[in-house]
Amino acid sequence: QVQLVESGGGLVQAGGSLRLSCAASGRIFSIGDMGWYRRAPGKQRELVALSTSTPNYADSVKGRFTISRDNAKNTVYLQMNSLKPEDTAVYYCNAHITTTTLAQYDYWGQGTQVTVSS
Repeated sequence: QVQLVESGGGLVQAGGSLRLSCAASGRIFSIGDMGWYRRAPGKQRELVALSTSTPNYADSVKGRFTISRDNAKNTVYLQMNSLKPEDTAVYYCNAHITTTTLAQYDYWGQGTQVTVSS
Protein backbone atom coordinates (compact mmCIF):
# COMPACT_ATOMS: atom_id res chain seq x y z
CA GLN A 1 0.00 0.00 0.00
CA VAL A 2 1.18 3.50 -0.83
CA GLN A 3 -0.30 6.75 0.39
CA LEU A 4 0.22 10.40 -0.48
CA VAL A 5 -0.80 12.78 2.29
CA GLU A 6 -1.06 16.48 1.58
CA SER A 7 -1.10 19.37 4.00
CA GLY A 8 -0.74 23.14 4.05
CA GLY A 9 -3.85 24.38 2.28
CA GLY A 10 -6.09 27.07 3.68
CA LEU A 11 -7.53 30.53 3.29
CA VAL A 12 -5.23 33.45 2.45
CA GLN A 13 -5.62 36.98 1.18
CA ALA A 14 -4.46 37.95 -2.27
CA GLY A 15 -0.73 38.60 -2.26
CA GLY A 16 -0.14 36.13 0.53
CA SER A 17 1.76 32.85 0.60
CA LEU A 18 1.13 29.21 1.39
CA ARG A 19 3.33 26.15 1.38
CA LEU A 20 1.88 22.79 0.45
CA SER A 21 3.50 19.51 1.45
CA CYS A 22 2.93 16.00 0.17
CA ALA A 23 4.50 13.01 1.87
CA ALA A 24 4.56 9.55 0.31
CA SER A 25 4.62 6.51 2.55
CA GLY A 26 4.17 2.76 2.39
CA ARG A 27 5.78 0.04 0.33
CA ILE A 28 7.93 2.28 -1.81
CA PHE A 29 10.94 1.10 -3.75
CA SER A 30 11.56 4.34 -5.59
CA ILE A 31 9.82 7.54 -6.59
CA GLY A 32 10.09 9.12 -10.02
CA ASP A 33 8.45 12.37 -11.00
CA MET A 34 6.36 14.19 -8.41
CA GLY A 35 4.09 17.08 -9.14
CA TRP A 36 1.17 19.26 -8.21
CA TYR A 37 -2.11 19.64 -10.06
CA ARG A 38 -5.18 21.71 -9.29
CA ARG A 39 -8.85 21.77 -10.11
CA ALA A 40 -10.72 25.03 -9.86
CA PRO A 41 -14.53 25.11 -9.63
CA GLY A 42 -16.06 24.38 -13.01
CA LYS A 43 -12.70 23.70 -14.65
CA GLN A 44 -10.66 20.69 -15.57
CA ARG A 45 -7.67 19.57 -13.57
CA GLU A 46 -4.47 21.23 -14.73
CA LEU A 47 -0.77 20.74 -14.12
CA VAL A 48 0.71 23.35 -11.80
CA ALA A 49 4.28 22.18 -11.35
CA LEU A 50 6.33 19.07 -12.05
CA SER A 51 9.53 18.15 -10.27
CA THR A 52 11.72 16.73 -12.99
CA SER A 53 15.41 17.35 -13.66
CA THR A 54 14.31 20.82 -14.75
CA PRO A 55 11.11 21.80 -12.96
CA ASN A 56 8.16 22.61 -15.19
CA TYR A 57 5.52 25.17 -14.32
CA ALA A 58 2.23 26.27 -15.73
CA ASP A 59 2.59 29.68 -17.36
CA SER A 60 0.06 31.09 -14.90
CA VAL A 61 2.29 30.34 -11.87
CA LYS A 62 5.80 30.91 -13.26
CA GLY A 63 7.77 33.27 -11.06
CA ARG A 64 5.32 32.86 -8.16
CA PHE A 65 5.35 29.13 -7.32
CA THR A 66 8.34 26.92 -6.58
CA ILE A 67 8.35 23.14 -6.42
CA SER A 68 10.98 21.30 -4.41
CA ARG A 69 11.65 17.81 -3.07
CA ASP A 70 13.19 16.18 -0.06
CA ASN A 71 14.01 12.71 -1.31
CA ALA A 72 15.08 11.53 2.14
CA LYS A 73 11.55 12.25 3.37
CA ASN A 74 9.73 11.20 0.16
CA THR A 75 8.15 14.62 0.24
CA VAL A 76 7.40 17.24 -2.38
CA TYR A 77 6.60 20.86 -1.58
CA LEU A 78 4.91 23.70 -3.40
CA GLN A 79 5.78 27.18 -2.20
CA MET A 80 3.11 29.57 -3.45
CA ASN A 81 3.80 33.29 -3.28
CA SER A 82 1.90 36.33 -4.55
CA LEU A 83 -1.29 34.32 -4.55
CA LYS A 84 -4.20 35.49 -6.66
CA PRO A 85 -7.93 34.74 -6.39
CA GLU A 86 -7.64 32.71 -9.60
CA ASP A 87 -5.29 30.34 -7.77
CA THR A 88 -8.28 29.16 -5.73
CA ALA A 89 -8.63 25.42 -6.31
CA VAL A 90 -8.22 21.99 -4.80
CA TYR A 91 -4.56 21.08 -5.14
CA TYR A 92 -3.55 17.46 -5.68
CA CYS A 93 -0.18 15.83 -5.33
CA ASN A 94 0.86 13.17 -7.85
CA ALA A 95 3.79 10.78 -7.79
CA HIS A 96 5.04 8.03 -10.07
CA ILE A 97 6.05 5.29 -7.66
CA THR A 98 7.67 1.90 -8.00
CA THR A 99 6.47 -0.33 -5.19
CA THR A 100 8.47 -2.97 -3.37
CA THR A 101 6.98 -5.55 -5.74
CA LEU A 102 8.42 -3.46 -8.61
CA ALA A 103 4.99 -2.49 -9.90
CA GLN A 104 4.71 1.10 -11.14
CA TYR A 105 1.71 3.32 -10.59
CA ASP A 106 0.73 6.97 -10.55
CA TYR A 107 -0.61 7.81 -7.10
CA TRP A 108 -2.72 10.80 -6.08
CA GLY A 109 -3.22 12.57 -2.81
CA GLN A 110 -6.64 13.35 -1.39
CA GLY A 111 -6.45 17.02 -2.29
CA THR A 112 -6.09 20.16 -0.20
CA GLN A 113 -8.21 23.26 -0.62
CA VAL A 114 -6.53 26.59 -1.32
CA THR A 115 -8.76 29.65 -1.21
CA VAL A 116 -7.45 33.12 -2.05
CA SER A 117 -9.69 36.03 -1.13
CA SER A 118 -9.56 39.36 -2.94
